[in-house]
Amino acid sequence: MMPILPGKYLTATSIFLLFTSIILAIPLCAQQGRGMLFNDGWRFHKGDVAGAEKPTTTDASWRALSLPHDWGVEGPFSEEWASGTGYLPAGIGWYRKTFHLVPTQQNKRLYLYFDGVYKNSDVWINGQHLGKRPNGYASFYYDITPHLNKQGENVVAVKVDHTDFGDSRWYSGSGINRNVYLLTLAPVHIGVWGIAFTTPEVSATRARARLAVHVENQTKKPAAVRVTAQLVDAAGKTVSRGEGSGHVVVTGGDVTMNLDVDKPELWSPETPTLYTLRTTLSVDGKETETVTEAVGFRSFRFDAAKGFFLNDRNVKLKGLCIHDDAGALGSAVPADVWERRLRLFKAMGCNAIRMSHNPHQDYLYDLCDKLGLIVQDEAFDEWEVSKNKWIKGWNVGEPGKDGYSKNFAEWADRDVRDMILRNRNRTCILMWSIGNEIDYPNDPYTDEILNTGRNPQIYGKGYQAGNPPARRLGEIAAHLAGVVKQYDTTRPVTAALAGVVMSNLTTYPEALDLVGYNYQEYRYADDHDQHPHRIIYGSENSKGYDAWEAVVKNDFIAGQFLWTGIDFLGEARAWPVRGSGAGLVDLAGFPKPEYYYRKSLWTDEPVIYLAAAKISHEGARRQGGGAAAHWNWTAGDSLTVLGYTNADEAELVINDRLVSRKPLLESEQKIIRWKVAYQPGTATLVAYTKGKETGRYTLQTAGAASQLTVTVDRAILSAARREVAHIVVEVTDAAGNVVPSSEHEISCRLEGPARLIGLESGDLASHEDYKGNNRKAFCGKWLGYIQAENPGSVKVILSAPGLNEAEVVLMLK
Repeated sequence: MMPILPGKYLTATSIFLLFTSIILAIPLCAQQGRGMLFNDGWRFHKGDVAGAEKPTTTDASWRALSLPHDWGVEGPFSEEWASGTGYLPAGIGWYRKTFHLVPTQQNKRLYLYFDGVYKNSDVWINGQHLGKRPNGYASFYYDITPHLNKQGENVVAVKVDHTDFGDSRWYSGSGINRNVYLLTLAPVHIGVWGIAFTTPEVSATRARARLAVHVENQTKKPAAVRVTAQLVDAAGKTVSRGEGSGHVVVTGGDVTMNLDVDKPELWSPETPTLYTLRTTLSVDGKETETVTEAVGFRSFRFDAAKGFFLNDRNVKLKGLCIHDDAGALGSAVPADVWERRLRLFKAMGCNAIRMSHNPHQDYLYDLCDKLGLIVQDEAFDEWEVSKNKWIKGWNVGEPGKDGYSKNFAEWADRDVRDMILRNRNRTCILMWSIGNEIDYPNDPYTDEILNTGRNPQIYGKGYQAGNPPARRLGEIAAHLAGVVKQYDTTRPVTAALAGVVMSNLTTYPEALDLVGYNYQEYRYADDHDQHPHRIIYGSENSKGYDAWEAVVKNDFIAGQFLWTGIDFLGEARAWPVRGSGAGLVDLAGFPKPEYYYRKSLWTDEPVIYLAAAKISHEGARRQGGGAAAHWNWTAGDSLTVLGYTNADEAELVINDRLVSRKPLLESEQKIIRWKVAYQPGTATLVAYTKGKETGRYTLQTAGAASQLTVTVDRAILSAARREVAHIVVEVTDAAGNVVPSSEHEISCRLEGPARLIGLESGDLASHEDYKGNNRKAFCGKWLGYIQAENPGSVKVILSAPGLNEAEVVLMLK
């Protein structure tokens, strides 16, 4: 398919970069007339099977399952695997599915579309090899029409080869871990990823959109085509129409048109307004298909002196980095799980997400469109030479060298192309990243400047003569940026730089439109002075106040992306810890105290929250850095009590006795602190603004564990959509206070047409079976994921030794 290229791009040599576009947001499964989910009815075998691609091979003994599926998270955890990927297994797996064509699929073109397979997938249909895709995060599709049995049985076989288990710095999963679709298209049809929608003009009074539709012709004769488009607002009113026609030759061609809209409702994090675009194709005078998609209008620009503007309003990016696993669910995560997480981020004041360090699940971009989250989409964590992959613990022992680098030379251009064609029309995406920390000193690139400094965080181990020269960074970056701009000129190209001291000696920064700095706030002022036309932002940052202050105090810094939004599997320290605790939220989606601290910095909504930590910081790993929101310590413990608020001042009251009242402005890093000797009872934070009380938050000493308290985020689920309910179980005392020391083993039993797909506590050192029906509470809490299967009622029964049995009833429709 030939690319459809929007208009000319404004390069970073200008102080101002202006980008406007109108965006598509609905995944393939929801595009009317395009196809259907192809997730059910698969069989799976873990391990290699000779001849498994042949239709005659029997798979009756294989495990029946529905996709998406990640076999890695099924475990067991073992020290023999890699710390970088969470001490979980990999290997080889096979998937097969048998299906028959239905009448509506006869005489059509059928495409098998994979949103992602980790990794090294080989796909066959009826024994015919369709292709291989090494990249486990790439979306791809095959035309299976020439190999189909129109009247008989058809067999799809997929081999997944993840034998190089230590190939990543974080958990990737193994298997067909994203959605699969079967697309049914007419012989003359709108190409897959074939609609491009850009807007050369966007303002509050008027928008002009440019629609380019690539039509593919798989007949043996030219076709006369007509494409019509309607843009419909949320009230169902058509606000614009367009039409284009053309004579499509055998290989296909493009049809273009304009759509004008008066007073468009602009998309933003505060008002994520979307429209419906209906694109209809007619062939030789007959309508053959309509593609229905969500679209949105917004303009944005980056300014080297003033930062980021959205819809002509100066905005600071308050971003979070995320990986794509969800603890117990591995990398096969239902959309409802990520929606719960993203809503939690939004409530904290987050307005941007960095897809670290690869393209993510298709639905995640839909959610960002719907919820109003700006997205940086990212292609790679390494280029031509491998980074260190830690096997025995972060920076422990000898690193592995497996990874994407072995495929980079052959596949990088195509992977970048497909990332953009798949996602170029989404409202939320405002920048393309071609790499993360490729310039980390000596991992792998090097330069003699690394001999000039003593700080190993900045200069590494000094110049390493055997490593590739840093000049390659600029050469490769220029090439990849050129690939991006072949397919999308409406967004800037960026990368996350970890070794700016080295990269500044190369052409790497100049190859980018936006230069992301990872943990290098100390360079902001000097680099801005030395490179006044360089657009700088924080692409990865610590959660300390100093990093945020560097954004607030410098107009030219567009914003920051914190590492990370949520804990994730992999990038682990030594056994038994098998994940990263860097998140503001733990693996179960429970906010940590740092979450409320960030909320106090990022929102104007009143924030009042209290936590405490032993001054010795004992148990820091298990309590999220030493601070915990409970009042159950040992009598006489020396505590630091931390008050998180955005009020003018706050006072601490312990057992009805005032400790002191302190102003926020005089506090260190905008956290109000008290040092106290622990006394059981209550600790209360009382906030004041302009002298008036604005709220209070109390921690109360919990008594002995007495009961299970159960809450559920939704009691009615759609069975057709396989919706997921989140069951939160807390071990509480008789008064309902969570018992933070509880490690009760809680069991979950279902009665009805649903299934338990995972249990999560958030404990990064737990090696319990993620797919079992019982799990220990961590800090007194526990989360269960219940997925609907068929209509009916489901009773969820929770029990723990010595405590009452609790239950909740779900209705599945």
